[in-house]
Amino acid sequence: MEHSSDQKQLTLDKRYLRMARIWAENSYCTRRKVGAIIVRDSMIISDGFNGTPSGFENICEDETGNTKTYVLHAEANAITKVARSNNSSQGSTLYVTASPCMECAKLIIQSGIRRVVYNEVYRLTDGIDLLQRAGVEVTLIENLK
Repeated sequence: MEHSSDQKQLTLDKRYLRMARIWAENSYCTRRKVGAIIVRDSMIISDGFNGTPSGFENICEDETGNTKTYVLHAEANAITKVARSNNSSQGSTLYVTASPCMECAKLIIQSGIRRVVYNEVYRLTDGIDLLQRAGVEVTLIENLK
């Protein structure tokens, strides 16, 4: 029996989201580990996880347990990694374990990413609202089995 293209896309989306979830395990952050993968033309062109900038100690939280203000989100790390490569994120899909915040949504729009697939809803949804307003296709997939 042949898979419909929608079913095939859902299967791929779940697979890439599981990979983003595994990539999140690289994060040194203790409050929340987030992973992101950017896929274009069936190739992973970038990846990222939340953490401190290059050259900083790998400690995301301060003494009180709050996330340090300079911690980069997984999406920002993946997008800036593309910027340092010879790849373009134009027309790509971003797979991220948590829904993007407003700051990351702006980066996603400006980087030409056309689809965002995510696994968990973050407490604020203004990032998702902005993506939809900009015409970026946004998909929540909660069950990755």
